[in-house]
Amino acid sequence: MADGTTDTIVSTETRDIPVHPKKKEAPKTLAEKISDKIYWILRCAVVINIIALFFPSFNPARLSGMINKNLSLFSCGISYKSIVANFGRAFRQGWVQESTFHALNVCAMIVIVAAVLAAAGGCMSLGNRKLKRTGAFVTIAAGILELGAVFQFKNLYNQIADQAISANKLDRVLPMFPYNNYIFMGLGIALVVCSAVNLFLVPAAEKGEHYDMEPKFRLFLMMLPIIALAFVFSYLPLYGWRYAFFNYNAGEDLTMDKFVGFKWFTSLFQNSATRNDIVNVLKNTLAMSGLGIATSWVPMVFAVFLSEIKNNRFRRLVQTFTTIPNFISWVIVYAIALAIFSTDGFINTMINSVSGSDQLVTTNYLMSSGHMWLKMLAWGIWKGTGWSAIIYIAAISGIDQGLYEAATVDGAGRFAKMWYITIPELIPTFCVLLLMSIANILSNGMEQYMVFSNAMNWEKIQVLDLYVYNLGIGKGLIPLSTVIGMVKSIVSVILLFAANGVSKLIRGESIV
Repeated sequence: MADGTTDTIVSTETRDIPVHPKKKEAPKTLAEKISDKIYWILRCAVVINIIALFFPSFNPARLSGMINKNLSLFSCGISYKSIVANFGRAFRQGWVQESTFHALNVCAMIVIVAAVLAAAGGCMSLGNRKLKRTGAFVTIAAGILELGAVFQFKNLYNQIADQAISANKLDRVLPMFPYNNYIFMGLGIALVVCSAVNLFLVPAAEKGEHYDMEPKFRLFLMMLPIIALAFVFSYLPLYGWRYAFFNYNAGEDLTMDKFVGFKWFTSLFQNSATRNDIVNVLKNTLAMSGLGIATSWVPMVFAVFLSEIKNNRFRRLVQTFTTIPNFISWVIVYAIALAIFSTDGFINTMINSVSGSDQLVTTNYLMSSGHMWLKMLAWGIWKGTGWSAIIYIAAISGIDQGLYEAATVDGAGRFAKMWYITIPELIPTFCVLLLMSIANILSNGMEQYMVFSNAMNWEKIQVLDLYVYNLGIGKGLIPLSTVIGMVKSIVSVILLFAANGVSKLIRGESIV
């Protein structure tokens, strides 16, 4: 242009539209490079801060021995009742004041809010200069909030101790000095100091600069909630594997004098009763999983035929009605089965009405153990086929329509298109799902088998997950149930990589 600017002109039929190129950020200075190192310290402090919220051993809000030792700081912040569950008499007798524990609940809540703000500031540190500086202010605010709450924990401890001494009930209230305060105090100081240093090192944003972030960091932040959920529900429970090495009973302390090493592992093979139970449970588990794998093609075939329905309204209606059962609880499914197959259910009522015989049919089909594996398979197919077909329907919509047009020109009919185009295009998706099914061959779930189990079909319906539940919750054998769960997880991982190796050998490509 005449004025020497770099604006580009894009010609259209209506007018010339100036397109302004994206303004690049200036190269990083030495101070910014140092700041990047400090940001790693800040992010580590943020992660540790969040994790510490969920571990009871790091809870600075446990200011009395009467507070449940299994409470985490997060639980103290979201549930006041969990803090004062054992303080009913203490409040009535005036040993301690209830207002003190309301303040304790508020302080725990403030620490949670501070952790959320610190996480937001840590995420903003992945952006450009303007976003980093804003994130630094957010993190400083989080650190100040956390430090204020932490100092208040010590004051609340002094109040509880003074109240207990005044009531001469020090031995009952058991005030506990919050040594974990120092952990959160250090984290709060790290948040404030690191953020303040970064504010000093990171140059101010140029005038007109907008908040921005690189696409790779945006994608990472989109994945972050999923990573957090996976950590909380998949990896954090692995901390419970330690029970497999102790003689532990529910409600007791887990101390080293109860350490027994691999005792519970060897009992799986040395105890004949346990060994027989495991063999029977594995037989049921592998049989039902095998039937599920053998019929895993059903959702794919259903999706293929569903996609061939030309009437859109009817196709959506069929898909809706076949998907709804997936959202029905197994308890409701059993209630439906009870209404149909029980002694006075629909089938017996219909037979008695049609036959007109004086001898009433009172068969309870749910109490029979015959063909139990096939019955469970049938209920599973009915409940899950429509839902499982969704991924195949999505895959079908991605098939190149030019293939079908070329097949039509060549004179191929609908079944020929399905056999030579649709199904081959769905095989990669089927292989991935088959691989996941093989990896989960020991994980049948528990709810279905639990609601359908009774005294008559118990031996045929008890699968591994239900067996572990009954051992741990029903019989209180927590160490033994933990051992079985550990072995199951390890075997599942081995099966996953073995199936992946077979897939790579046969298809020439890896799934995992």
